[in-house]
Amino acid sequence: MNDEREAAAWREWHEHRTATVSAPYGPLALTGTHWLADYPEGRIPAVPGRWRATASGVVLNAAADDALVLDGRPLDGEAVLAPDAGAPADARTGSGERRFVVIRREGEWAVRVFDPGSAARAAFRGVEATPYDPAYALPGRFRPYGEQRTVQVENADGRERGLGLGGELSFSRAGEEHTLQVAVDEGDGSVWAVFADATAGRSSYRFRFLRPGVPAADGGITVDLNRALLPPCAFADHFVCPFPPPGNTLPFAVAAGERRLKGALAAGD
Repeated sequence: MNDEREAAAWREWHEHRTATVSAPYGPLALTGTHWLADYPEGRIPAVPGRWRATASGVVLNAAADDALVLDGRPLDGEAVLAPDAGAPADARTGSGERRFVVIRREGEWAVRVFDPGSAARAAFRGVEATPYDPAYALPGRFRPYGEQRTVQVENADGRERGLGLGGELSFSRAGEEHTLQVAVDEGDGSVWAVFADATAGRSSYRFRFLRPGVPAADGGITVDLNRALLPPCAFADHFVCPFPPPGNTLPFAVAAGERRLKGALAAGD
């Protein structure tokens, strides 16, 4: 009976995920990430206004005919923007249906463009996911590091960036012990991992995320591989997802969770 409840909860999770990624301003709507250092003149192709990075934030200059909106009102003048902390749909600036999201990564500023009319969103056919299998819900334990560690890993855009790691998840499968290095959310204490496995680049995307939640006080946590997630860069090439850190490639096939976009070709197809 418990497995039936877990399977029903998984189906609900999968339906929610599908709705989230295909929402008007979900990851499929991202059409560009523009690093301001690449545009010293301040003009981003197909993005109105003039954008300039400063020590205090991004300075945006716009004229009335740029048709830019700031906080729901037309912008005619100058504004200083901090990184957008909320969902793309709530970004401070936009033009028509598009939303312009200001981000900062390791001191570098960029503007992301989200467009509900993106080609990727129009072509979306769903997420290929394997139905719930209780064999992939494994008891585990979180062991925090004594201090935060940072490892340089390649990102989906080809650049290396630091990935903060706060501890390790250990779990057993088929009598063998496995370990994943995980990041820790400073807000709620939840942990998450970037991992690959024997299906990566074949019957699954080249790597996936896992967000098992908040460990118990004694470190106990369920490592539920049924809820392996596609990273944002599986939906749009303009995300800068981190690749798995050294040691986070599992030696067995995780034939569970989200696998790839429906219609996507694996390596060699």
